[in-house]
Amino acid sequence: MKRLTLVAAGLILAALVAVYALWWASGPKPGPHTVIVEEGATLGSVSRQLERAGAIPGSAGTYYIMARLLGSGDPIQAGEFDIPKGMGGAAILDLLQHGRPAQRLITIVEGMPAILVAEKLTANRYLAGPLPTIEEGSVLPDSYGFQRDESRAAVVKRMQQAMARALDALWAKRSTDCPILTKDQAVILASIVEKETAKATERPTIAGVYCNRLRIGMPLQADPTVIYAVTKGKPLGRRILKSELRADNGYNTYRRTGLPDGPIANPGKASIEAVLHPAKTKALYFVATGDPDGSSVFAETLAEHNANVAKWYAIRRARGEM
Repeated sequence: MKRLTLVAAGLILAALVAVYALWWASGPKPGPHTVIVEEGATLGSVSRQLERAGAIPGSAGTYYIMARLLGSGDPIQAGEFDIPKGMGGAAILDLLQHGRPAQRLITIVEGMPAILVAEKLTANRYLAGPLPTIEEGSVLPDSYGFQRDESRAAVVKRMQQAMARALDALWAKRSTDCPILTKDQAVILASIVEKETAKATERPTIAGVYCNRLRIGMPLQADPTVIYAVTKGKPLGRRILKSELRADNGYNTYRRTGLPDGPIANPGKASIEAVLHPAKTKALYFVATGDPDGSSVFAETLAEHNANVAKWYAIRRARGEM
């Protein structure tokens, strides 16, 4: 009798050891696995998902029982989870209960216009729901994390809130070196600066030129504003036509003095800061050199500017760029 009891105890112990080993073992398919847990999913439905994915050893029923007996009992989170290769059943349950759902990134580059931001968000297959109207200049260029099936409206709201916070912080520390009276005006001018130079160190000087022009009532004569009236921010793909330079609209800064009717892109923090802290310069003109670094040449007088234009146009023609 005593011998039978010992045998039974040994069998039970062996079974417990086997169950415990199974609980920590990985599934038949090594992974990695991606599991999307819907809102309201139960431990039973998730166990079946994991079995179908080959992420857990044994059946869904066995895993469910082990999870109830050996797991923490905390609820399963909704979201997308990346399960690494070789992760065991116990660790998987802990990930689904306490880990962070997978984050995806969408990047808005500095100077991206609203029309391209909208296209990028619309094309992203991991986002859900309709896209709200995106006002030009309302989103802050940056990389934004989001979860699978998050609404496009929620992502846009985060982008706009980030712009509002950044603008508030920069505006509070602004200088008085530029005749900009409102945050909206700062964003408009910053969007022009963003489009006028690819060289980060030149932004304050470009801003200084435009601040000088605003101060004396001289037209900004910014080509990107003329292009915006034609394409709404998309590349023009050709030279500006004379008729477009003559067109009378709210964005033609050759025909009208002051700022255009609105931003022409979503400017980054650096361009906003450049407008709010422009370089102290007497320059009223600049022309792009066409060099790979995106640099420009600045001038204080029209005669000096015309000489720079002639010089650099000749250089660019010799390079075959024009």
